Amino acid sequence: MPLFLAKSFLLFPPKTFFSASNFTAMTSPPKTRLRGVVFDMDGTLTVPVIDFPAMYRAVLGDDDYKRVKEENPTGIDILHHIENWSPEKQRQAYQTIADFERQGLDRLQIMPGAAKLCGFLDSKKIRRGLITRNFKEAVDLFHDRFGITFSPALSREFRPYKPDPAPLLHICSTWDIQPSEVMMVGDSLKDDVACGKRAGAFTCLLDETGRYTATDFAKLDLQPDFLVSSLTEVYSLLEANFDLTP
Repeated sequence: MPLFLAKSFLLFPPKTFFSASNFTAMTSPPKTRLRGVVFDMDGTLTVPVIDFPAMYRAVLGDDDYKRVKEENPTGIDILHHIENWSPEKQRQAYQTIADFERQGLDRLQIMPGAAKLCGFLDSKKIRRGLITRNFKEAVDLFHDRFGITFSPALSREFRPYKPDPAPLLHICSTWDIQPSEVMMVGDSLKDDVACGKRAGAFTCLLDETGRYTATDFAKLDLQPDFLVSSLTEVYSLLEANFDLTP
């Protein structure tokens, strides 16, 4: 799979930068056919509304939260962290997480550019799927509130959840297409990009605030194929780099 890290459509092999237009003109490689796009939900299709630090603190307690945060500078994987807890402690933790998620449902907003991007994909007959670590109730509300349906749409009830590649591979199998013909789009390097990379798909990291740096990529040994600051950048990215023929 070719390695592109694109910001405003800058593509580069390691240590060298080329503009997309110049790179194409010099090499004229055939474009890879893209047949499906799989999205994360929270922070990608929807505006972030959940106070994750407060959620983690409520689940772990103040002292453990500080310790776990120091041990995981790239972000806390709360679902993974509680996997080995006792059944009763797990039940309480999942209830706390669900309470925070339900509070967020009242403020659920679609991300700017998401509806138009989905319409663009529909016009090209490119399939749309969804993978989230949120619960099914949130996915159902998204479908109902915004009238945009993703299929398959996998919530955390599907195990194992991302960053394991299983949910993305399941979607590819359902679609009967290869992971190399799919792009995973999300705002988390450790969850969305890791899931996509492990499955063998293209990956696009949505970083609205410039949160990620080269240091973050190096720490996790993960580098997305594309980097965008908004979903509105994805249209041109797809048209410039992929064969979108229905």
